[in-house]
Amino acid sequence: MRNLNLDQLQTLIAIADLGTFAAAAQALHLAPPTVSMHIKELESRLGAELVVRGRRQADLTPAGEVLVREGRQLLLASDDLVERVRRHASGREGMVRVGVSAGVSTRLLPRMLEALAARSPGVEIRLEAVGSAESMQRLKAGTLDIAIVASPQPPLAEVRQTPWRNDPMVALLPVAWDAPDRISPDWLASRRWASFAPATQMHGLIANWFGQAGHHPRPFLALSYPGALKSLAVASQCAALLPMEEVEDLQGTPGVQIRPLQPPLMRPMAVAHRHQPAPSPAVAGVLELLVDFADESAGTHSAGAE
Repeated sequence: MRNLNLDQLQTLIAIADLGTFAAAAQALHLAPPTVSMHIKELESRLGAELVVRGRRQADLTPAGEVLVREGRQLLLASDDLVERVRRHASGREGMVRVGVSAGVSTRLLPRMLEALAARSPGVEIRLEAVGSAESMQRLKAGTLDIAIVASPQPPLAEVRQTPWRNDPMVALLPVAWDAPDRISPDWLASRRWASFAPATQMHGLIANWFGQAGHHPRPFLALSYPGALKSLAVASQCAALLPMEEVEDLQGTPGVQIRPLQPPLMRPMAVAHRHQPAPSPAVAGVLELLVDFADESAGTHSAGAE
């Protein structure tokens, strides 16, 4: 059997609802011969009589009643499919796979997701916590759509990197510590402090900050997530070096101190995505949203360590 023609099915349903071929032709803006041809071809496809023409109206046969009943659901499903395709094509619906590294703020990420939900409620974000180097390889392989990575990363032909944020690092200290106004490597090297895991960009940045002052101290503890480091400092267990954006909510909190670093230390990040082939509308929409959360100074930052 050949596949059903949805236009012909719609014609049959219009006849069932309106009672005559003429009324169906008028409602569907079709010529009466076209309506008759639709029914004839539909009956031929199915090998069954569907409509009996009476003097005043057309009546469905039992086979026609079955087709109309099930056909209504088929047309609804077809309309839904068309709308979903249109939503995908316009970027209003779809799934976007985003890789995030340990340096991405646990405060910034929820704000971005909330903004995306308001702007494009049909777009689903699938977050994956992966390191910057792995994110770049997965972008190349096509298993990620976007990644927020440490900057810079070795260039890949298929992947475009755009400077995104260049946040200052600060020291988060227990309130009981007698700390200077600015925290230097000389002062912090002899105290208990926690750092990011060795495989992260943040670890490299902090180690380089100490190294330029001639220090190579070992951290009290190394963890992968800024939220855990933040909690240790708040609990007065140790100091932690974190992006300012990560600790802004603690300003004025009596149980902790926030101090700038001397010399200053910045945390540069970039948004990376495949540009060959061109991003889908849903991916393009997420990239546009990330621009809203960018730091204007990011385009002029110096290279960071990985």
